Amino acid sequence: MEMTTSGSNGDSKGDYVNRDGLNGGNSGDTTEITVPLTLPKRMTPVEGNNLYRLRDRKFVLEDKKRLCAWALGVALLGILLMICRAEMCPSVYHPGSSYSFIISCSISMSTACLLVLIIAFHYKDIRLFIIDHHHVDWRIAMTGHKMLLISLELLVCAVHPVGTYWEVALSTPEWRTQRLDANTSLSPTASVLCVSERHGERVADAELLLSLLMFLRLYLVHRAILLHSKVLLSASYRSIGSLNNINFTFRFVLKVLMDKYPARTLLAFILLIWLVASWMLTLCERQKQQVKTGNMDTALWLIAITFLTVGYGDVSPETSCGKGVCLLTGVMGVACTAMLVAVVTKKLALNKGEKHVHFFMLDIQISKRIRHAAANVLRECWLRHRTNLCRRSNAEQRRHQRCLLEAIRVFRHLRLKQRKLRDYASEMVDLPKMQMIMCDLSANWNNSYRELEQRILSMEQKLDDLNQCFQQTSELLSRALCHRNPDIR
Repeated sequence: MEMTTSGSNGDSKGDYVNRDGLNGGNSGDTTEITVPLTLPKRMTPVEGNNLYRLRDRKFVLEDKKRLCAWALGVALLGILLMICRAEMCPSVYHPGSSYSFIISCSISMSTACLLVLIIAFHYKDIRLFIIDHHHVDWRIAMTGHKMLLISLELLVCAVHPVGTYWEVALSTPEWRTQRLDANTSLSPTASVLCVSERHGERVADAELLLSLLMFLRLYLVHRAILLHSKVLLSASYRSIGSLNNINFTFRFVLKVLMDKYPARTLLAFILLIWLVASWMLTLCERQKQQVKTGNMDTALWLIAITFLTVGYGDVSPETSCGKGVCLLTGVMGVACTAMLVAVVTKKLALNKGEKHVHFFMLDIQISKRIRHAAANVLRECWLRHRTNLCRRSNAEQRRHQRCLLEAIRVFRHLRLKQRKLRDYASEMVDLPKMQMIMCDLSANWNNSYRELEQRILSMEQKLDDLNQCFQQTSELLSRALCHRNPDIR
């Protein structure tokens, strides 16, 4: 709807507005103003809030992905520094040196950064909960279970070896001079873990335990896989999953990966377990001198045969820590073997089309064998009957009797086999396909019902037309008779 206003100094007839918006005509200057009276549709406050909420949710998800990637990188950096510290301490530098102190400080700094990133990640998680639940109080999201998980996660990420700080704090200048002058020898555990023998075996065992527990930071891998997976990022996945009450957890993502890339997923998992367990076994076995499993190549061999549950017995762990690592490796090997068997079985199994073709051909072959078996039964019956008529020897009668019973047994066996095959084939019917067939049948029935209703209505209309025609015909006949014979009324 528009309102137009025109003005001129003279007669406005024949005026027009050109494409440039200038007025032209025979009369003087005129102007034409067009004002739209219908305003554009404004967005309601509810729709605007929903759009802002979706935008904020997208930004928070991006921040969570970024924080999770940084946390995983910092965790891997701390583990790498710990490995370098354990590998270089005996050969490159001694406990208490400046190099050892610098590496330990780097590990502590990476741990502090990791804790900050974990806290920021959970802060964004709480923000996402508040956005999803229409800006509720943040204390509602902090349940007891949530607080316990956050505390446990911070405790796991805070674990790291701190033996160098004890060395720097407790060592005296006299002891340092004595160590440098006398070239004090280090115990195997102290040399491996870069801890002086001044503190004793308990501190060395604690350092060993803290070093091994740093590998628990690898739990961040599953979080990174979940947040960076296409399943979680796809809007179609999320919409269909919400309609079917599916929670997009790491378990669902792992199932999708095992379904799409089973070989790659299992290979990556097995290689990770193999390398990590081998180095852990090496670190544990270095506590004792003259131990074969203290070398990396022997540890790789021992972990491999333990993972595959072979166990040749040529090498074995000597320490309690090494035995525990081998025990966990054996358990993981059994689990991976079960997954590998399941994947291979799935790959070797026939699909639906192949099964239908295979069972169809089996049914045809069994039907042919049933016909041959029925013919053998009839033939043996005829032979036995002819033997009885000819009154031949009893041996020949018994032979035909045995042949008849064998033919009947074969016939019954084939019939039973065919029945089982058809029962198994009937169980393979795809339920979604049957549902689609039923929907099509229902739609066809509805269409047939509507056509039948239309035909009945048309027949009723035609009957009404015929009734009217009969009435008109009877009236015309009565008028004609009355016109010929006026006495008939």
